[in-house]
Amino acid sequence: MREPDAAAVRREDVTPAGTADEQLIRSLFDEHAGSLYGYVLRLTGDPGKAEDVVQETLLRAWKHPDVLTDRPVRAWLFTVARNLVFDHHRARRSRPQETSDEALAVIPADDELERAVESWGVADAIATLRPEHREVLLETYYRGRSVKEAAEVLGIPPGTVKSRTYYALRALKLALEERGLAP
Repeated sequence: MREPDAAAVRREDVTPAGTADEQLIRSLFDEHAGSLYGYVLRLTGDPGKAEDVVQETLLRAWKHPDVLTDRPVRAWLFTVARNLVFDHHRARRSRPQETSDEALAVIPADDELERAVESWGVADAIATLRPEHREVLLETYYRGRSVKEAAEVLGIPPGTVKSRTYYALRALKLALEERGLAP
């Protein structure tokens, strides 16, 4: 595995300018940022996240300089970095998956959503019809066949196609009314 580039984490990103502890943070950065970045990169697999975690780790070291005096500095930095990685991982798992702009672009508009919901309701209502009624509606309305053509395809007399269509439409109207889809 290639050695991480310490320059990937820029000193000015983590060094609060003009503070009394600037020398401390510079020495921490110079001494530990490269190896800390490599460690976090192996944990996350994402260079951007690794940079963020290293910056946050060094920021916490700057905020709590007293912690660094009574324990090994490198061990404390690596522990903080590991905990930050785990916290970020847990936070991602606890909230819904984020979507990209490309995924949002395929979401239909409100009117398209309403039509989709209505079509599901109509399909559900059609599924409740008797098979012979579904066949007649399929041939006459969906495929656009005349009564005579539907009769030939179904192998039944044209009068039967007419009566089945009538009863199928009545049954469909009732099923749609039950679902709140009838006008």
